[in-house]
Amino acid sequence: MRIGLRILLGYFLIVALAAFLLMRVFTQEIKPGVRQAMEDTLADTANVLAELATDDFLAGRIDDGRFAARVRALGARDIGANIWGFRKSQAEYRVYVTDAAGTVVFDSAGRDLGRDYSRWNDVLLTLRGQYGARSTRSDPDDDSTSVMHVAAPIRDGRRIVGVLTVAKPNSAIAPFIARSERTILRWGFVLLGTALAVGLLAAWWLSRQLGGLRRYADAVTAGELARLPDAAGEFADLGRALETMRERLEGKQYVERYVHALTHELKAPLSAIRGAAELLETPLPDADRRRFAATVVAQGERMTQMIDKLLALAAVEHRQRIEQPDVVPVAAMLEAALAPFRDDPRRVPVHLVIDADCRDTVVVGDAFLLRQMVANLVDNACDFAPADSAVTVTLAPRAGDRIAITVDDQGPGVPAYALDRVFERFYSLPRPHGGSRSSGIGLAFVAEVAALHGGRAALANRDGGGAVATIELPRPSATS
Repeated sequence: MRIGLRILLGYFLIVALAAFLLMRVFTQEIKPGVRQAMEDTLADTANVLAELATDDFLAGRIDDGRFAARVRALGARDIGANIWGFRKSQAEYRVYVTDAAGTVVFDSAGRDLGRDYSRWNDVLLTLRGQYGARSTRSDPDDDSTSVMHVAAPIRDGRRIVGVLTVAKPNSAIAPFIARSERTILRWGFVLLGTALAVGLLAAWWLSRQLGGLRRYADAVTAGELARLPDAAGEFADLGRALETMRERLEGKQYVERYVHALTHELKAPLSAIRGAAELLETPLPDADRRRFAATVVAQGERMTQMIDKLLALAAVEHRQRIEQPDVVPVAAMLEAALAPFRDDPRRVPVHLVIDADCRDTVVVGDAFLLRQMVANLVDNACDFAPADSAVTVTLAPRAGDRIAITVDDQGPGVPAYALDRVFERFYSLPRPHGGSRSSGIGLAFVAEVAALHGGRAALANRDGGGAVATIELPRPSATS
C-alpha cells in the first residue's frame, strides 16, 4: 500500500472516529438536555399556578372556583405561535390538584377526579416537603408516550395542605429534538466530507512530493539525466540532500571510471610512440626516420584529440540540465557546423538539404554543444565515406512536433555486431583503407548532447549501402 493511501486512511479513520464520538455525545445529550430545560419551565409554571390556586383551594372551591374556570378555558385558547418553524395552536398542559391525602380534587382533563395519587412521586415527595417530579409512560414499551409531571406545594402558612401538578407530554418537544439531531448529523457528514477532501488533498500532495523524489532517485540509479523535482519544505531539503549525495558519488565514480578508461586507451598510442622513439635512436635511412617521426606526431595528435574530446564529453555528462538555454535557429547552426568541412579540400563534399517546413525552425538549448554534436557526426561520416562520394546532411520535420537531423554517407555501413555499441564510450571501428581507429568518444558525445536537449541519437545502415545517423530534437512549445 502506498504511503499516501496509508496516511489518508489513518487520517480519515481518526477524523471519522472523532466525528462519530462527537455526534454520539451530542445526540445522546440533546434529548436529556431538552427535557431538563422543559422540566425547569414546568417547575416554574407549577409554582406560579400553586400560588394562584391557593385561595380557591383553602376556600374549598378548587374544582369550581375562578382558578378552575381559567385553567379549563386555557384548553380553548388559540395560541397561534410559530416557534422556530413549528406551529403551536393550543396549550398541552394538564393541571391537577390533590389534597393532603393525595386525592385528586381538581383535574383540568376531567378524567381522574377523586382518584388516589398519593403513591405517585410528584405528589408523594411534595407532600413530604421535597421536590416532586416524575415521567410516566402511558405505553410502557413506547418512550414517545411518556409524560413529564412536576409538582408544587399548596401551603396554608407553613403547612403543606395540597399539591398542584403540571403535566406535559414529552412528545411536545420531540420535533425540536429530531430537528436538532438532523442538524447535527448533517453537519457531521459535512465535517466528514470536508475531512475526506482535506485528507485526499494532503495525501495527494505527499504522494506527489515523495513520488517526484522516488522517480528522481530511480532515474539517477538508472544513469539517466534527471532534474531535481520541485518540492516544498522538508521535501525540498531532502531533495537537495539527495542531489548533493548524487553529485559527490557520481563525481567519485566518474573520476575512477575515466582514469581507468583513459589509461587503457592511452596505452596503444604510447606504445607506438615509444617504439618509434627507440627506432629513432638507431641509425636509420632518411625515409624511415621521417616515417617514424610522422608516427610520433600522429600518435601525439591522436592523444591530444582523445584528451580534448574526453574533456568535452566529461563536461556534457556531468551536466543534468542546460542552465541558460538559448533559442537556436537550426538552419544557421547547421551552416556553422558544416563550414569547416566545406573549406577543407581533403574532405569529401558535404551537402546540406533543408526541408521547406524547417527553414525557420528553432530549438532551445546550447548552440555550441549542438554545433559540436553535428560536427562529430559529419566528421565520423567523412571518415567512412569513399573518396568519390559525398555526405548529405538533411533537416526535416518529424511527427510529434519534433525535427530530425540526418547525416548520410555512402561508406561500408556498420557491422551488425556493432550497431548496439556505437554510442558506447571508447568503442570504435577501424577506418576503411587501413586508417587508424578513432578515440571512440565522438558518438558518445553526440548521444549525451542529444539527451541533454531532450532528444535522442540513433545510427543505422541505409538501404543501398552506407550508414545514416539521426538526431531527433523537440521543437519548443508555444508557451516556452
